[in-house]
Formats: sequence, C-alpha cells, structure tokens
Amino acid sequence: MDPLTQGTLGAALPQSFSRQVHTGAAGLLGFLAGMAPDLDVLIRSAEDPLLFLEYHRQFTHSLVFIPLGGAICALVLHGLLGRRRGLAFHQTWLFCTLGYATHALLDACTTYGTMLLWPFSDQRFAWNTISIIDPLLTLPLLLAVVLAWALRKPGIARVGLVWALCYLGFGLYQRDAAVQMGRELALSRGHTAHGLEAKPSFGNVLLWKTVYADGDRYYVDAVRVTWRPKVYPGDSVLKLDLERDMPWLEANSQQALDVERFRWFSNDYVALDPEHPNRVIDIRYSMLPNEIDPLWSIELSPNAGRWDHVEYVMSRDGGPERAAILWQMLTSP
Repeated sequence: MDPLTQGTLGAALPQSFSRQVHTGAAGLLGFLAGMAPDLDVLIRSAEDPLLFLEYHRQFTHSLVFIPLGGAICALVLHGLLGRRRGLAFHQTWLFCTLGYATHALLDACTTYGTMLLWPFSDQRFAWNTISIIDPLLTLPLLLAVVLAWALRKPGIARVGLVWALCYLGFGLYQRDAAVQMGRELALSRGHTAHGLEAKPSFGNVLLWKTVYADGDRYYVDAVRVTWRPKVYPGDSVLKLDLERDMPWLEANSQQALDVERFRWFSNDYVALDPEHPNRVIDIRYSMLPNEIDPLWSIELSPNAGRWDHVEYVMSRDGGPERAAILWQMLTSP
C-alpha cells in the first residue's frame, strides 16, 4: 500500500489500545512504525537492477520479524518521541510493534506479493482484495485517527479499524465475484481458465482485471462487479517461451537467470512485449485493466556479455486520457 495508508493503519491500532492521555503518542509512534518496513526499498544495487525485487516485502515484512521490527523502531523513536511524551520504553515498544504489525498484513491484501513466512518460505502472498492506492479506505481511516488524537478518544480509532476491516471484507467479496465473472467469460469462449485471478484496478474495488491462461496464451479482461455488472473484453498474449522468443539467449547467462528471477516475482505471468521484441513483461499490472501494456518489464540485449544484467524498465504513462477511460469504465451504464 501507499505510505499514507500504511502509516494511518499503523496509527489506528495502537491508538485503539492506548489510554486517553497517550492517544497522540500512540498514533504518532504507530504511524512511523507502520511505514518503517518499506525502508527495505533502500536495498538496491546499481549493478543488479532486480535486487530490490528480491528484498522488497521480504524479511522486513515477515511475520516473525514483527517483534524485532517493533523493537528497532522503539530504540530509534523512544528518545526522540516516546520519553518526551511520558512513555516508558515498554510502552513505546508496544505502540511501535502494534503499528509495525499492520504493515505486512495490509500489503498482503494487495496484488504485489508479500513474503509473510520468510525465512521458512519465499512464497509471495497476494490476496488481491485492494488496490495499492484506494482513497475510500484511506480517507475515512485518516479522519478517525486525527479525531482520536484531537479529542483523545481511542474509541474513534476503533471505529476507523472497523471501517478498514469492513472495506477489506467488501474487497474480498468483490474479488470472488470478479473471479466468477472471469470464469463465465472464459467458458463463453470455450476456454479452460487455468490460474484465473482477479485484481482490483487502480484506486477502487468496483472494476477488476481478470487474468487466466488457456493453452499457450494469457487472456486479460476487465469486469465491473456488483454495481451494474459489465465485461470489458481485453487482449491476449502468448506465454513466454525463451526457446521460441529469444533463441539467442544463452541458458546459463546472467540475463537468463534474471528472467527466472523476474518470472518468480511475477508469479509466472510473463510474456514477450508485443511492441518490444526484447522485453519480458509482467502482465498482471497495467493502467487500464483490460490491457496488456505493463507497468514494468525487463529488457534483454542480444549483444550483452555473459555476466551482464537485464535492464529494469518502468512504464507508468497513464495521463489524463487513460484516467478518463478508467473513469468511464467505472461509471458507464
């Protein structure tokens, strides 16, 4: 999730367990600790552009790391904030740990993938119930946190938590409905939908992107569920086959290893970019939910040396035109 949502949820939980006099301190410590796990984005390398993909949402997001993460935050923040607000260290640690604990679970509700069970497993959990940015989740929760601090009423923070849980539950219901619509769409085409997943489009839980495999192709569509259900047929693309798509790629080269790393990160939803013959794309993410156009990809070079890495490419060319199309898909009859 975005840092504001992570911090706000991180603030709401310790506020809910605090006494009135500590509502402000609990919220501030929880807010900072709730954002702290994403400091793992600093683990990156100029030589290896995929290193951050391996470490983002890894050990800092593991469930077993929560007490240690909370302790690290407390060690940093107690002298700066906790002691000055009359807290004992164990209180600072409790508020920081509660805030820290919300982060990974909220991230797992998105589609990116979070290694909750590291180091015992490198499985990436993605429950696909909410977009990484969703104002309808964040703004009411933020209002509850601010009011709880201003009025010194922890009960208001509890109301915010109830709202967050209800909204995430609604996203779960919407996801299952989108999966069912995706199955029906695949059946109408005579397809056997393998690995069908539904993912919320940007900023809402009404319009969903469905992805499934049939034969050697991936199919991407958009469905609007519950409210005026509607299908927006999308594109399809061949699954990545390195022998067919990049016969020049040496099997033991660093670029080939990087493709497998990217395949792991993308949960095997990878294909060759139709517009760039040397790019491997992650088809799970696009600005419009019925498009293949990726938000990120890797680019290989036939002339690269044996130990040269791929190039990581970001493609977030949304613009007002695509935003208008997304809004139309959300609101059209």
